Amino acid sequence: MTNCCKASSKGATAAAAGAIGGATIVLTKSAVVDYRTAIIAVVALGLLWQFKLKEPYIVLLAAIAGIALH
Repeated sequence: MTNCCKASSKGATAAAAGAIGGATIVLTKSAVVDYRTAIIAVVALGLLWQFKLKEPYIVLLAAIAGIALH
């Protein structure tokens, strides 16, 4: 791969990471509306970091927690 291709690939990757980060902030602002949803979000983030759980499991656990806390 040429230097030009490598540089453009790195730039595209950085742009995609920035877009995903921005979307995460926007979605979090609209999804976390009270202390219950904040607790679910923090626990989900902790589970992702600590145990590397797959996202479908996080969604399932968050849904169960949401029903339980409602």
